[in-house]
Amino acid sequence: MGGHVTGAVGALADELPEWVTLLRAPNPGPMTLDGTNTWVLRAPGAEHAVVVDPGPADEEHLAAIAAHGPVGAVLITHGHPDHTEGCARLHELLGGAPVLAADPAHTIGGEPLTGSGELGGFDLGIRLLSTPGHTADSVCFLVEHGGERVVFTGDTILGRGTTVVAHPDGHLGDYLSSLELLSTYRGVPALPGHGPALADCGAAAEFYLAHRRARLDQVRAAVAEGATTAQEVVARVYADVDRSLWWAAEWSVRAQLEYLGVEQP
Repeated sequence: MGGHVTGAVGALADELPEWVTLLRAPNPGPMTLDGTNTWVLRAPGAEHAVVVDPGPADEEHLAAIAAHGPVGAVLITHGHPDHTEGCARLHELLGGAPVLAADPAHTIGGEPLTGSGELGGFDLGIRLLSTPGHTADSVCFLVEHGGERVVFTGDTILGRGTTVVAHPDGHLGDYLSSLELLSTYRGVPALPGHGPALADCGAAAEFYLAHRRARLDQVRAAVAEGATTAQEVVARVYADVDRSLWWAAEWSVRAQLEYLGVEQP
């Protein structure tokens, strides 16, 4: 959900590492931008690939992912349906490859992802980064091979526009902390769940932090001017956003009001 920011949030990546393939799902929309990005990772010469975010239950899209098999594991950045709806079917198409997510509800044939640490195998260095905020179960993956590093950011950082904090599951305090963590990955490309790949995860995270802080100032001002409900804050702060997206803006505003300690009806 883009708020006032609808363009790229940083310089775009010139190219992807040779061991990364993008398969974009055919589910474009105001919340999914051009569609969900499914990423396929395979180290040169490796038998098994790794998939990040299967996306929707679109048979052609899932068949395209399966065509890159054999796949050793499917990793999930968070549980929203535009990233996970196709998990069960892909699990079948891949002959039972485990689907690994922070939320046990989206984990199939393996153990849920917990904490932060290394995920072994596949001739890739894969580090789990716990990044709650957009949702409680949001994670990112720092992946390294051959001296190249990338961060798969899911919806924590998008390639275009800014994301929603999906209150009450999402939490703004957690989200700001997650952005602080991602801001340390300067010069490392960000490969998001939607939109184009960005050249610098750290710079994008800093941009997001500045945007969130400015938005908090606007919400504080709206409350000081008499706004008492999330809907009233949205009408003031998001006045130039298409009204068809105000429902999503209200998610973030509820998270902002909670963060500011403003009681909500």
